Amino acid sequence: MPDVVIPPKFKVLNLDKYKGITCSKNHLKMYCRKIEACTKDEKLLMHFFQESLVGVAITWYTNLESSRVRSWKDLMDAFLRKYQYNSDMALDRMQLQTCVKGSMNLSKNTLKGGGI
Repeated sequence: MPDVVIPPKFKVLNLDKYKGITCSKNHLKMYCRKIEACTKDEKLLMHFFQESLVGVAITWYTNLESSRVRSWKDLMDAFLRKYQYNSDMALDRMQLQTCVKGSMNLSKNTLKGGGI
């Protein structure tokens, strides 16, 4: 991001790294919570976002066309579009509980000799 002025003594907290395989919405929420504790400057939000990416996610970021990302909202929208499938696939709490219950019932039946 051109024109970024990083204030003296500015320090970003340790950021969780997004690898491109988990829920993109959750990553964005956690990034915003951590970085906004340090700054509300949109250019700094955009600049330090790359620090929260690794693997295929940082490759995606470095290949972004800068002409298409002019604001923090543009960057968030592009990120969410790219990794939407991870959010769509992420299980909610009820789905996880159902999976766990089903797994426990299967294990009980197997232990009783009922097989699968």
